[in-house]
Amino acid sequence: MASLTIRDARKAFGKVDVLKGIDIDVASGEFLVLVGPSGCGKSTLLNLIAGLETITSGEIRIGDRIVNTVSPKDRDIAMVFQSYALYPNMNVRKNISFGLETRKTPPAEIDAIVANVAKTLQIEELLDRKPKQLSGGQRQRVAMGRALARNPAVFLFDEPLSNLDAKLRVEMRTEIKLLHQRIGTTIVYVTHDQIEAMTLADRIAVMKDGIVQQLDSPRNIYENPTNRFVAGFIGSPAMNFIPCRVAAQDGRPTLLLTNDTGQTYHLSPERWSDALAGRMDQEVILGLRPEHIADDIPLRNGDPSARMHLESTVQVVEPTGPDTLVMVPLNDTEVTCRVHPAAARAPGERMPLSIDLSKAILFDPDAETRLQ
Repeated sequence: MASLTIRDARKAFGKVDVLKGIDIDVASGEFLVLVGPSGCGKSTLLNLIAGLETITSGEIRIGDRIVNTVSPKDRDIAMVFQSYALYPNMNVRKNISFGLETRKTPPAEIDAIVANVAKTLQIEELLDRKPKQLSGGQRQRVAMGRALARNPAVFLFDEPLSNLDAKLRVEMRTEIKLLHQRIGTTIVYVTHDQIEAMTLADRIAVMKDGIVQQLDSPRNIYENPTNRFVAGFIGSPAMNFIPCRVAAQDGRPTLLLTNDTGQTYHLSPERWSDALAGRMDQEVILGLRPEHIADDIPLRNGDPSARMHLESTVQVVEPTGPDTLVMVPLNDTEVTCRVHPAAARAPGERMPLSIDLSKAILFDPDAETRLQ
């Protein structure tokens, strides 16, 4: 395994700037996930690391070696593709060993490597089958096995689970996580699925428009997003964004929150004072995750003194099993709340709710930057 260093990496296709100065350090043995919407540049960045695209400017190092002009086969990387990219006329054993054979690896060593890889991925019984005889999950394991056989310094995964059904994606996520724990190799993994990113990564790089918006641990990105885009992209259901007017109460700034009957509530935690200073009669965006707008019984998380109680009329109810999602109107915005199934009210009924203000985040409505 090896570290990966990316310095001011830029990529342009003609006059279109796809990557606009990427700086990332990946420690040896780290699992980094690149996540973002389609067109954000994550796959292009992966292709630059692999050598499948030529960098416009900047520097990419694998270990201590600058690889900007090094061919893909000499970068000591292995890539797992979305489409599996298996040789259809070869059986599983041959698919795994083919790269070793082209590098003139001794036959006895090839046999040992194939046996070890097959055991690691639990595909021993598939070695004599051809790809058309395999399920999607089995094909993905074989593609991973072919990469494992090379024992590379860095693994690159390009949306490897996107062709699988939902149940199989969950199973393969676990397989990849266990694989990384066993082999400890550096991994860079591209996905548009924020659940994959949260469950797999040591750190996540959230990308938008060719720029890394935030590079941090999954927990910090979820709890302390740097801007509104990151806050909205990470988390399912997504964070609620509620436009609120800043007013004054007892000489302190407060946010006004109105329910569907016109009842107004004042939100004025002490920690917001600096962020709201100078914004009187202006609008800010209140960010609240669904689990921070919960049923009143019991107050399950956070500081009870930071709770604010209100009620509103239920519009939609979505049972999910352990929790129920309830949509209510606040400030003319549909707000998603995560409540206990036993506490959920039916559509049209009034429901008491508690907001955990200690978890709330404020954003500028225009710049979408975080205020607090």
